[in-house]
Amino acid sequence: MAQSSQATGGLASIPALLLRNAAEFGDKPAYREKEFGIWQCWTWKETEQEIRNLALGLINLGVNEGDFVAIIGNNRPHLYWSMVAAQWAGAIPVPLYQDSAAEEMAYVLDHCGARFVIVEDQEQVDKVIEVQDRLHQFEHLIYLDPRGMRKYDHAHLHEYSHVQDQGHAARDEFATELDKRREKLDYDSTCVMLYTSGTTGKPKGVVLSNRNIIESAKSSAEFDHLGPGEEILAYLPMAWVGDFIFSIGQAFWTGFCVNCPESPETVSADLREIGPTYYFAPPRVFETQLTSVMIRMEDAGKLKKRLFDYFMAHAREVGPRILDGKPVGGWDRFKYWLGDLFIYGPLKNTLGFSNVRVGYTAGEAIGPEIFQFYRSLGINLKQLYGQTEASVFITVQPDGEVRADTVGVPAPGVELKIDDTGEVFYRSPGVFEEYYKNPESTASTKDAEGWVATGDAGFIEPDTGHLRIIDRAKDVGKMADGSLFAPKYVENKLKFYPNILEAVVFGNNRDRCMAFINIDLSAVGNWAERNNIAYSSYQELAGHPKVYDMIQNHVEEVNRSIADDEMLSGCQVHRFLILHKELDADDGEMTRTRKVRRRIVEEKFADLIDALYSGKTEQYTETEVTYEDGRKGSIKATLEIRDAKTVPVTTQKVAAE
Repeated sequence: MAQSSQATGGLASIPALLLRNAAEFGDKPAYREKEFGIWQCWTWKETEQEIRNLALGLINLGVNEGDFVAIIGNNRPHLYWSMVAAQWAGAIPVPLYQDSAAEEMAYVLDHCGARFVIVEDQEQVDKVIEVQDRLHQFEHLIYLDPRGMRKYDHAHLHEYSHVQDQGHAARDEFATELDKRREKLDYDSTCVMLYTSGTTGKPKGVVLSNRNIIESAKSSAEFDHLGPGEEILAYLPMAWVGDFIFSIGQAFWTGFCVNCPESPETVSADLREIGPTYYFAPPRVFETQLTSVMIRMEDAGKLKKRLFDYFMAHAREVGPRILDGKPVGGWDRFKYWLGDLFIYGPLKNTLGFSNVRVGYTAGEAIGPEIFQFYRSLGINLKQLYGQTEASVFITVQPDGEVRADTVGVPAPGVELKIDDTGEVFYRSPGVFEEYYKNPESTASTKDAEGWVATGDAGFIEPDTGHLRIIDRAKDVGKMADGSLFAPKYVENKLKFYPNILEAVVFGNNRDRCMAFINIDLSAVGNWAERNNIAYSSYQELAGHPKVYDMIQNHVEEVNRSIADDEMLSGCQVHRFLILHKELDADDGEMTRTRKVRRRIVEEKFADLIDALYSGKTEQYTETEVTYEDGRKGSIKATLEIRDAKTVPVTTQKVAAE
């Protein structure tokens, strides 16, 4: 324990790092936020003062050491400061997903026993008030944005700035107590509690210590040579471990600047203005950006489209090699330079990636074609493999060893092993302490020696040491003939097409694979307009025969691609349908991090799965949906079911042993 503390220069907590940054980087920007179209900026000195006043205010309000403080809202500097202020006061921050329904919030707030809740605005206040009668330990609610809050009962409701003002006024009374609480914090103290997305059941509270967060931040920052000059855009949910490690862990370790967008709707514009040097996005974001590029190119003039296609073909050929420092001929380099002048450079600028030195994607596997598209532009996009329980980092891709088919080598300080069933295990300084109030799950996930079961199936390449993930271990199965069934592999190939937003593939213990498809409304809607196809709703567009023709072509192209993989060729899609609604977190079909809850989808749409396997050509269905205001309703539809051409498999396939 002592050695780890010394490794970080005795900086054993986030508040300790804050004080160091205020002393060493005092006048350097720490946080920016766009408000009313203008970027507001706080230096590290100002940030330290803001957090100190809030921490004093929390103590003044009655926060005790060991209390849980829930934090709910979009990415705002003040909410990040709330997490650090809670730690400074000896409490434990628990960020929640801001788009969660009140019912989902009630479970987490009750489970952790939060006495204090800090929220962004009236919307989040209303959610907490709606369920407060079920929260036995809840006492005080603090809100950041005062708009609309005037007529509320303020007996236990406090404005954020007032709590800070009261803390500042009481500094003489509580300053010594605040210092005492900070000095008690060490590597074993809890830094944050983050809840899992709950793909298979109720979310679990993952307890992460200062050791977990600081050691992970330190080693990952050193791995990618991150320094105080980096700029990042904080736009992903604060309840997600990735945002915490980047916007708190690495930011406080290195002293770089965290930029918060004006709103979720302005992220793209704000990204272009900031031009981050260090960028993270899940595959869905990169897929959406690529879709918008392709839509714009479809609308472009013939010459522009021809130039784009010509230079992008060249970029795919040589771009990744140039990026990795591999030998490329002079003429190819000159052509790439020309492409950068006319195509790649302006495109990167439009996307906001002109200054990206290190980019990462994780959370789900990214389609290899999407991955190579960005790298061909000269963007150093890499994959990492991680989990909440690992404080993010399990494997990373070193520069020069970036591949689409692996997730890299063990991150610094991480050990890997594969058990007899093919499941991946890891051990590292980032391994979580426990699942809160859940010793059974803790024991089944982490053994006495600190090895953690990932729940993913994969293997380590003997010659390179790179880890390849096949699928979620619980989702990998066998087809009826014994060949391997890996649905995520097929789904990612389908989602490469801009027209396909989501796909769910079925086939475990069956003789054939079937698929549900969600179309991307913006991409397919744009295509429909160009082709004079009228529609009035998602459901109508999804059921149009020409849309079915287009999706069928994509499915059959994927089948041809899968047929080339001897191990997985049995996973070709034989029949498919286009769902009449988008899979939605509010309907329980996805997690808040946009992962499909496969079991729930199977139960909810059992009639459609039965229709796919029974050979029907259409199926009537009724589905319950949740509207934005929380009301329930239902939508009815008769869905077409189509066959897709498959490639005959003549060789004996490798069975999943």
